[in-house]
Amino acid sequence: MSTFLEIPALSPRSIALHPPLSDEEFERLCESCEFGSVERSREGTIIVNPPAGSMTSDGNSEINQQLRAWWKQHRRGRVYDSCAGFILPDTSVLNPDAAYVTASQLEGLKRGELAHFLRLAPAFVLELLSVSDSLPKTQKKMEAWIANGVEVGWLVDPYARQVHIYEPGAAAPRIEAGSSVTGSGPVAGFVLDLEEVWRCFE
Repeated sequence: MSTFLEIPALSPRSIALHPPLSDEEFERLCESCEFGSVERSREGTIIVNPPAGSMTSDGNSEINQQLRAWWKQHRRGRVYDSCAGFILPDTSVLNPDAAYVTASQLEGLKRGELAHFLRLAPAFVLELLSVSDSLPKTQKKMEAWIANGVEVGWLVDPYARQVHIYEPGAAAPRIEAGSSVTGSGPVAGFVLDLEEVWRCFE
């Protein structure tokens, strides 16, 4: 009789190191990690996220393509995908699924600084919920983005076909459930075609 090894579902794993890694050591760890993306909590805990599944990867690609197409209309600032790491004011290091950093935020940064994790909170971030994420956990991540200075944050939930819009000072996120969602503030004029994103999950 054949025996099969039951492999548990992939989910984020965390590691606490004492003393915690420096920013430089943590960035080198991320560069050498071959089994997923790595983030760091404000307490210094290292969080290892599993690689994205096929549908999530497709959805991320679609979202970043649309955001970059909007950027090409003005070419100010920079657009980043899920490979980017940002060292935030509270010392955490987070990776967004998509982000936009304004030209004023980048002003004065040298080429060498741009080659490493940026020490700032993007003006706009977007997180795409995946099967390995829980909605409450991702909502807490969105709250952390806003607490660290992000002006606008979108949590895209392809399973409920909703977008949770986070802004500083709002008591709760606003929820959009139409065929598209329109940006404001730093991403004014950006329109995300949600029908194209949902198609990636069919």
